[in-house]
Amino acid sequence: MSKKTKHLPKVAYFCMEYGLHSDFKIYAGGLGILAGDYLKGAKDYDYPIVGLGIMWKQGYGDQMIDENGQPFDAYRNRKYEFLKDTGVTVDVQIRSVNVKCKVWLVDAFGNAPLYLLDTDLPENADAWISGQLYGWFGEERIAQEMVLGIGGVRALRALGINVDLYHFNEGHALFAGFELLRERMEYKGDSFKKATKKLRQQIVFTTHTPVAQGNETHPIDRIMYMGANLCLKRKHLSELGSLEDKDHFNMTVGALRMSKKSNAVAQLHGKTANIMWADVKKSSKIAAITNGIHVPTWVDGKVLLAAYDLKATALDQLWDAHFNNKKALVDFIEERNGVKLDVNKLIIGFSRRAVPYKRSDLIFRNPEIIEPLLKNQTIQLVFSGKSHPLDDAGKAIVATLVEMSKKYPKSVVFLTDYDMRIGAVLTRGADVWLNNPVRPKEASGTSGMKASMNGVLNLSILDGWWPEACDHGVNGWQFGDAKEYKNPAKQDLHDMNGLHSVLTKDVVPTFYKKKTKWREMMRNSVVSTHKQFSVRRMLGEYYEILYK
Repeated sequence: MSKKTKHLPKVAYFCMEYGLHSDFKIYAGGLGILAGDYLKGAKDYDYPIVGLGIMWKQGYGDQMIDENGQPFDAYRNRKYEFLKDTGVTVDVQIRSVNVKCKVWLVDAFGNAPLYLLDTDLPENADAWISGQLYGWFGEERIAQEMVLGIGGVRALRALGINVDLYHFNEGHALFAGFELLRERMEYKGDSFKKATKKLRQQIVFTTHTPVAQGNETHPIDRIMYMGANLCLKRKHLSELGSLEDKDHFNMTVGALRMSKKSNAVAQLHGKTANIMWADVKKSSKIAAITNGIHVPTWVDGKVLLAAYDLKATALDQLWDAHFNNKKALVDFIEERNGVKLDVNKLIIGFSRRAVPYKRSDLIFRNPEIIEPLLKNQTIQLVFSGKSHPLDDAGKAIVATLVEMSKKYPKSVVFLTDYDMRIGAVLTRGADVWLNNPVRPKEASGTSGMKASMNGVLNLSILDGWWPEACDHGVNGWQFGDAKEYKNPAKQDLHDMNGLHSVLTKDVVPTFYKKKTKWREMMRNSVVSTHKQFSVRRMLGEYYEILYK
């Protein structure tokens, strides 16, 4: 360990998913990609961090499209030969039944190891717990979170790993706090009040979603039936995790009350989160630490070098590096979908989780404007993204995008089964990165950071991280002017008109008629975001603000 990091607190980082590389299917989307980048950054910059997660046997599932254009999910068991057997097994009692959890080590991270708990053992009747990532919502979800939280703390003890702080990345990890409370109350004889007060000094929490439905709530009766409460009584659970409804426990509320400090994942999200949780009494303060990406994983080094090169030929070199990435994207699409896009025409990328507030189909909602651009291939749209396996509304969104790809077969593409590989090829190879959530519901949006550092110009609502980076017409574009309406239809109309206006008056003319300006904007995009939105900066702020 370097002199710089030697005296820093050691952190145990708990997360439900980790996106380390594309074929290691223990991730679903942005939360996992962030966690993977966090651990990679910890290794690169020698931070004393250990990760805890679950060894998902089937992962989030494979997205398939049937002959009618309807998405469905398929599951298959996976094995990973690179995992190391620690020889450690811990016990977690779920529904009064003992569940054994094997502890695997992902050894790629040296000073920042990742330990994964696995219930797929012959002696377990509940071997399915570590099967499907986010596969359920009720008892099954609680069982998974018990393995992560309670099992995670017990794994640290069994491995002999001592830490100074416990970082819960989302409320999924909260039961780790219950296990830490149990230790204090049973072994040290502390009262609930005393144990909670002391323990708060060792816990920090990151909240991600400003969408109410994304913040998990469980009936207290269910938590107690599952045994997740451990030694905590009903009144303790109500005190920790309830608001007005004393019979339900909100995992985010519980985490806010159990932690000494919390953080949101962008500056705007910090404001939103503080408003959203203003009624939570005895909550930790929510600071704003904007997410960052692991640059070596996501950014083309040739693009970076050209962007920082001040020679007269550098802009041409920057375009050439990007054009190679664009050709790779076109080839990838042809291989996957049998569709050959025109590499010389404008390609717009859109890769988002399929949920209504992200408005994947917003660009299509005025056919009079968009249809001519698609029919003559003035613009080409490439979409990808998954819905939750049990989310019918999300599946309907995917079906709409597939339908559009059939309606405009030469200019609209949907890439099925989104993963890190698709994310990388899209954020490098598109010309423009589109993002149009209902403001302020986008917490951060790290895919836009990846795109910007690859010279791909963002075209986005002023939401998530983009308000911190956008210099309109200089390093990308905004639309919507940050206006917010209570009426959803009015909001959609306003934002759609803004998108179409900027697209037709700024983006398309600049791409086709102002070659030098486009390349200058690419350079500005890379240089203005490369350091500010890197995981290195993010980790530094975690230690300066959250872990201090």
